Amino acid sequence: MVITVPKKIVASFTLLFLMLATMQAVAASPILLKAKKEAEAKGYIFFTAHDEIVAMAKKEGKLKVGSDLEPTNFKPLIDAFKQKYPFFTDVHIEEVQDISAHQRLLLEIKSGQAKGWDIVYIIIDLAKEYRPYIVKHDILGMARHGVLEIDPRMIHPVDRNMVSVTSSIRVVPYNRKLISEDKVPAKWEDFLKPEFKGKKFVLDLRPIQVASLVPAWGLERTLEFARKLAGQQPVWGRGATRMITAVATGEYSMYLGSNFSAANRAMAKDRTGNLNYKVIEPVPSLNATFADGILNTAANPHAALLWLEFFASPEGQEILDKYGPFRGSVFTPGSVAAKVTHGKQLSLVDWDHFTKFQEYEAKIVAAYGFPKADR
Repeated sequence: MVITVPKKIVASFTLLFLMLATMQAVAASPILLKAKKEAEAKGYIFFTAHDEIVAMAKKEGKLKVGSDLEPTNFKPLIDAFKQKYPFFTDVHIEEVQDISAHQRLLLEIKSGQAKGWDIVYIIIDLAKEYRPYIVKHDILGMARHGVLEIDPRMIHPVDRNMVSVTSSIRVVPYNRKLISEDKVPAKWEDFLKPEFKGKKFVLDLRPIQVASLVPAWGLERTLEFARKLAGQQPVWGRGATRMITAVATGEYSMYLGSNFSAANRAMAKDRTGNLNYKVIEPVPSLNATFADGILNTAANPHAALLWLEFFASPEGQEILDKYGPFRGSVFTPGSVAAKVTHGKQLSLVDWDHFTKFQEYEAKIVAAYGFPKADR
């Protein structure tokens, strides 16, 4: 038997539901209203309801994101995001990877020529320069109050408007045909042994690997290590992919400090099976090396907030681990980074080091004595 409910009754129930929802929101609002007031007093934008953000994002319907991820990540991320929010008609991710590309984009932002960007990928080397151009959403406050589901540790504790949802662990790739695992350094200081002097390992001119030891060692000890590394006469180079390839092909035996994701990508392509990596403690874990921020000129700022939340979600993190590969955050339970570093001492490049990292790198390059690339 089919029972037909009069439209007036349906309308009445709908109205009652909305009234109850409103009453619940009002009942829960004092704490949120206080947080909103405090945020706005400091010049921040604070939303008290997730539905409010969704409603405004729905009107925007578009999004353009800058990213350092490999393009293989783009379609899975976009598909999953649009499945969660079907009202988005156009979500575009553009790769912005090398330092020169970031510098060009920053110049465009400063001159007002960066059109169409909503989310920019903030590289740690230029973090200070990006800060004035990021819209002041109180993402941290909204995360703490449950308006946005983002682990607060992923958000800059002072600026409150930058989010870092990936981790970059540093490992030592080596060629098993040229050096056995037991001969590979067990600690970073082992690279200073006499047997590793004279072009026995590769070292990047951009010292992100060595600078990542500052949280565990302190700056002075790290600078002393950098001076001694230079004295080992390593093979100076630039670019993780090229240097890992050189190790895989047997040109060199080791590379001091590749990121974990690049090492695994290279191993997947290595037909010889000679390429491997070793995890050395303290494990450099760059959790705030790269951040995402919403440009203050963004046409779709509410869509951007939903993207950052999705990016930090278990679903987004799973995609980052699968296609990154292994780019999920150490703060995400079950991520590959969390498993690899479990029980190990970390040198955690967190938000406290984010805006200081450029200074660390400059001092380490000076400690190296400004070496020139061999090739």
